[in-house]
Amino acid sequence: MKYIILVGDGMADYPLSELGERTPLEAARTPNLVFIAKHGRLGRVKTIPKKMAPASDVANISILGYDPAKYYSGRGPLEAANLGVELGEGDIAFRCNLITVSGDKLIDYSAGHISSKEAGILINFLNEKLGSESISFFPGVSYRHLMLLKNASPGLLSLKCKPPHDIAGQKVSKNLPKGDEAGLLVKLMQDSRKLLEGHEINHVRIDLKENPANMIWLWGQGAKPSMPSFKEKYGLTGSVISAVDLIRGLGKILGLDVIKVPGATGYYDTDYEGKARAALKSLERHDFVFVHVEAPDEAGHNGDLREKIAAIERFDQLVAGTILKGFKRNKNFRIMVLPDHATPVSLKTHTADAVPFGIFGKGVLGRGFLNFSEKEAEKSDLFFEKGYELMDYFLKVSEE
Repeated sequence: MKYIILVGDGMADYPLSELGERTPLEAARTPNLVFIAKHGRLGRVKTIPKKMAPASDVANISILGYDPAKYYSGRGPLEAANLGVELGEGDIAFRCNLITVSGDKLIDYSAGHISSKEAGILINFLNEKLGSESISFFPGVSYRHLMLLKNASPGLLSLKCKPPHDIAGQKVSKNLPKGDEAGLLVKLMQDSRKLLEGHEINHVRIDLKENPANMIWLWGQGAKPSMPSFKEKYGLTGSVISAVDLIRGLGKILGLDVIKVPGATGYYDTDYEGKARAALKSLERHDFVFVHVEAPDEAGHNGDLREKIAAIERFDQLVAGTILKGFKRNKNFRIMVLPDHATPVSLKTHTADAVPFGIFGKGVLGRGFLNFSEKEAEKSDLFFEKGYELMDYFLKVSEE
């Protein structure tokens, strides 16, 4: 048996007046997701536990079958795992965004979705200027990077650090890290602005009318996680396909094979079909594959309704459609499709709302649902309050 999970990051949303009170999922053309809903099971799941932030890392830990309240230790350590940065006892990893600020306002949480090449130059520059025996910066993908503090004070783990994508358009001064030991982070962020605003790359970006990467934003801190491997927990070998460091890092921590797809960018222009074909290839030697597509989430954060619908349609056609075609002659499979969380375009940030999921394949009887959407899923009696319990159901369900 082969198991496939397809995650359209942030696909879920709220009804919008400009769509006739439909959500983007309802408005998008999604024949493959509709097929899964009609011929399989549709339900809802709460991927975010109570009192936890609706973050992608928390949600995807849930989807993979692990209780975030027990295992989650922060976003930074997940990204460190993907970058091959080993955390020792007492080390703390922070997510480090390159952002655009103007005056006291955070303009862009992604510095215009800066290229990885430009970003790498800037992060290495900051490491030369601000790094030390205890402070190191590591380049990642696009605007997403890492800072590591060695032998750090445990008090840094309890600082309140806001994700930059939640505060676009707001004052920087009101949203800086808060807590008794926040001074170190605040100084690093302020010093980075002085250095980056003078860098040649940003002068060129301004000339090209692009948002300059003129400051770092530190958040998502955590210590080294400890989680049982996916094979230990479920007895299956598997792989992860994503352009996002935190998902790749989570896969590495769980002992899953992390597959890099050329052209997978983590943005609107990602190679959707390339991810699906890589997933089919990986299933020739693995039992399980987890495919993550970031584009709908990015559109939600940007408040871009048109791009969100387009991303959902590409996800349906090029990811779900390609996978279903790949198993046309092989019925020994099961597929689950879902968002990890909602990213409403009206809010431009994540919410903790329950999200729809659809399961199709061997052992799953169709219930005739008419659509894959938030509203249609509410008609189902299948609901998981504890998101991490969904994986057990997906792997073990048998209704024949």
